[in-house]
Amino acid sequence: MQHYWSIDGVQLKDAWLTIGSFDGVHRGHQAIIRKLIAGAHAAGAPAVVLAFHPHPSVILRNRSCACYLTTPEERAALLGELGVDVVITQPFSRQLADTPAREFVQSLVKHLQLRHLCLGHDFALGREREGDFPSLQRLGKEFGFTLNAMRPIKASGLVVSSSRIRSALEEGDLQMANQFLGRPYQVRGEVIHGDGRGHLLGIPTANLYVWVERALPKTGVYACLVGVDGIDWKAVANVGVRPTFDNQPLSPRVEVHLLDFERDLYGCQVSLSFITRLRDEQRFPSPEALVSRVRCDIEQARRILQVK
Repeated sequence: MQHYWSIDGVQLKDAWLTIGSFDGVHRGHQAIIRKLIAGAHAAGAPAVVLAFHPHPSVILRNRSCACYLTTPEERAALLGELGVDVVITQPFSRQLADTPAREFVQSLVKHLQLRHLCLGHDFALGREREGDFPSLQRLGKEFGFTLNAMRPIKASGLVVSSSRIRSALEEGDLQMANQFLGRPYQVRGEVIHGDGRGHLLGIPTANLYVWVERALPKTGVYACLVGVDGIDWKAVANVGVRPTFDNQPLSPRVEVHLLDFERDLYGCQVSLSFITRLRDEQRFPSPEALVSRVRCDIEQARRILQVK
C-alpha cells in the first residue's frame, strides 16, 4: 500500500476511488472499501482512498477537539490491511471546502485518471455540498467515469457511523463501539514516566501518552489487551484522574497494568485494545482499599480475557 499526504504528488491511471473521512474505518467504511477493492481489482485497476485530515468538522464547524478514532497513520494502515492499493491523506482547509464540485472532480481526473467513484449513502463534495449523487453522475458522463452509492450498514437497528462510535465511547458503551467498529477499540502511544505510585502499591502500571485529539472511552476500569512487539498481553487499564489521590490531573490519563509482565517499557510504543468495561472509576477511602479492589479487577480481567 502506498500512502501519499496530498493528491498533488499523485499520478495514477484508471483509478477506482472512494472519498471521505473514514475515521475509525468502521463496518460501514469496510463495506464501501471491500466493494471498491473487488471492482477495482477485477478491472485490473488500483483501489484508491482519498481521506481528509483534519476532519472537515474541525474547519467547517470550528470544533476545537476532533476526538479522532484513528490517527491518519493508523487509518491508512487499516485501509491497507483491507487491501487498498493507494491511500491519499488530503489536507482539508477552508479553501478546499470552498472549491466547486466541478473543479474538485477535474483534479481527481487529472491526478488519478478517475474511472469509477464509490460513495457512501450520504456523500457530497464541493462548495456547499453541491456535488451530490445526481451532480456527480452528470460530471461522470462528461469526464468518463462511473459511480455507485452504497446503502448504509446497520447494527442493532442503527446506522453505523463514526459519530455513534464516539458517543458510545463517551457513554461507556464499549460493547456498541466495538460492535460498530468490527474490532476492539484501540489506542496507541508511548509509555512515559508517571509518579511511580503503582510500584509503591505493588501493582506497577505503565502510563501511556495518547495523542491529545484521540477519543478515549469513558473514565473507568477496563479489561484490555496490550500489544508489545507483536505480542498481546492481558491487562487492566484505568482511564481517569485517580480520585483516591491528591494532585489529580486536569484531563484523564491512561494507566495500564500488564498481567504477568515484568519488562521495562519506558519509551516503547504499545497498542491498547479495550475488550470489556469492568467498572466506573471511584474514590476509595485509602490506598489499601484501592489495592484490594484493583486485585479483584485483575482476577475479573483474567477470567474475561481467558477466552479472548
